[in-house]
Amino acid sequence: MKTQIISIFVVMSLIFVIPLANAQISLGEKAEQESVEVFISSNGNVEVKHVVKPSNLPVDLELINGTISNLSVTNEHGENLEFSTNDKNVVLIQPAIENSIVKYNISDVLYLKERVWTWDFRYLETTSFIFPEKVDFVFSNERPVFLGDKKGIACHGCQMLLEYSTDEFKSFEKIKWEDKEFIVAIISNSKVNEFVFDQPTKSITYDVSEKNRFVNTIIPLELLWGPYSVFLDDEKTFFHEYINNGTHVWVSVIPETSGEVTIIGTTVIPEFPIIAPLAIGFLMILVLPFMKKFNLR
Repeated sequence: MKTQIISIFVVMSLIFVIPLANAQISLGEKAEQESVEVFISSNGNVEVKHVVKPSNLPVDLELINGTISNLSVTNEHGENLEFSTNDKNVVLIQPAIENSIVKYNISDVLYLKERVWTWDFRYLETTSFIFPEKVDFVFSNERPVFLGDKKGIACHGCQMLLEYSTDEFKSFEKIKWEDKEFIVAIISNSKVNEFVFDQPTKSITYDVSEKNRFVNTIIPLELLWGPYSVFLDDEKTFFHEYINNGTHVWVSVIPETSGEVTIIGTTVIPEFPIIAPLAIGFLMILVLPFMKKFNLR
């Protein structure tokens, strides 16, 4: 009888002890986040800020993967709140009646290679990235994103290869045609040489000295109209065409080898000015009613 009592006691002890051991890994519900912001400095330092919504229960906040330091949890007034962590970059936040602010620095995630900062990022929450002042554009999964005055991007359910540079080469090529002057800008992390604009072939050509380096060419639409084709040493190559603001277009290419890049358009000055299609369309609108009346008679 005593043996049975001891056995029951051992079993009951296991039942109560096992959940407690698991509770050391996670005691709370998943935290509901209002925002996640990643601030990147010019020298590659990263600071992260999470805003966690109020909860009546303890909540678990998963941090962005990396080496964490200077972790703090406060309320909106800057007052410290109680929290605990585990070895899986999870923070347990105690119940709070207002937003909780979680801040920390993160390292071993952003790497500089050949003038390009790279981060293989994964965090399945909407995340905002704020970049240094001198960064004009970034690449998300090899797709160029122009920042302009925004200085940041938002990534939804975020998994991306982030790339950007703070040390690009910039050149501005002047093209004169009759009484007009055009500027073609080239922004790249590789030197570009031997720039040529050829009016008869409707093309822009230049040499790139290094492989796998991005080259952005900003073309006045009045100079060379799309759609475009891009060639690397006479072989058609992949490119992105974006940021058509009505006056200029960005053509972005990452050549797989060094060599000659050629951008070919469909229309070039003064062959068919960009105002011509608008003028023809407007003229057709005016003439069409008169043509219908003539046909009815």
